[in-house]
Amino acid sequence: MVLGLGLVVGAATGSWLAGDASGAGERSAYTAAAGLWHSVPVDRLFPPSVTGRGAGPGGADRTWTRIAVAPDGGCADAFDPLLRQVLAPVGCSRLLRATYTDATQSYVTTVGLLFTTADPAAMRALDTRFEKEGLGRRTDLLPRPYAAAGTAAAGFGDRQRASWTVSVLTDAPVVVYAVSGWADGRTVAVPQPAAEAAATGATTAPAQAGLGNEAKGLADRVERGLRTTAASPSERPS
Repeated sequence: MVLGLGLVVGAATGSWLAGDASGAGERSAYTAAAGLWHSVPVDRLFPPSVTGRGAGPGGADRTWTRIAVAPDGGCADAFDPLLRQVLAPVGCSRLLRATYTDATQSYVTTVGLLFTTADPAAMRALDTRFEKEGLGRRTDLLPRPYAAAGTAAAGFGDRQRASWTVSVLTDAPVVVYAVSGWADGRTVAVPQPAAEAAATGATTAPAQAGLGNEAKGLADRVERGLRTTAASPSERPS
């Protein structure tokens, strides 16, 4: 359960978050961020409990409990084939995943951190491609869930995916994503991107259930935790 013994990234990582103007500082910070996957305990990247104040529909609060952590490893079978092709140019150094359920155990969400082998230019190019080509809205480009036997996510497979989000960071070699579904194993004919499902007035089943909020809210907070951990290695992220 522990990916590393401690986080020692020094002032370089601080410059990553502080926006150090020097090119050398930015490069050092970027390199330091790339190593977080093996130097940070899993409880800091994927906390046992995550609070999402205002993350639910209508600004309701959310609490997510971690129910499974995947063994850290490569990216094989973690993404739909076309999404795997899209991500291929930035490489895969390590993939970390955890699955959470909400307070009522009605929903399950897998959140992932893909640490790439790419330089900043390649990450910017990938981010630009996602934006220009609308790749984050395509239902044939989804991340896959991590299901664990004996948990609320035991039946969380590809056909159960209801909503998802993918975020390409440009100041660190990381892609953050989340995919959500119902905990009862019901299938979903057409998943809906989290940004659309969480929009005011959305009427699809994933939207009305708040599954867009589940995916987006959890992904946002794991991303914040990653940045907070890098900025304050001696403190627990809030």
